[in-house]
Amino acid sequence: MYQRNIVWAGLFALLTLFITSQAFAQADVIEKRQKLMKSNSAAAKAIKGAAESKDYATIETKAKDLMGNADKIVDLFPKGSTAGKTKAKAEIWDKSDDFAKGAKNLRKAASELADAAKAGDEMGVTAKVKGLSGACGACHKAFRAEKYSGE
Repeated sequence: MYQRNIVWAGLFALLTLFITSQAFAQADVIEKRQKLMKSNSAAAKAIKGAAESKDYATIETKAKDLMGNADKIVDLFPKGSTAGKTKAKAEIWDKSDDFAKGAKNLRKAASELADAAKAGDEMGVTAKVKGLSGACGACHKAFRAEKYSGE
């Protein structure tokens, strides 16, 4: 009887450890993706300001930052990472191909903007800034809630 209780206590401890580690892993991935998205927002704001002052070097640099971040987006939304404070909609996982396409569209728009900025193409930069904004907005409209879950 004593040995049976020890076995059950051990199994309970392992199960608790597993569940706790999963909760921490979800919180970590949510924190990482929120940090990346805040970085994207800061880059987009810097691009907007740089476009107004025709600072093409900053536009190119920030667009390249967005390109690199776009490559990481899908991996920061693993299935089941919905627990905690997040604005991620279920559609991210229900329509994962569309979500991945949105990340690719962001990368493409940022790449085109970087190319226009590198060439010093004022009209191209203006058009590509709008394209970048459209890529961000389309994905947010489809996959981002207005409020955090649980609010």
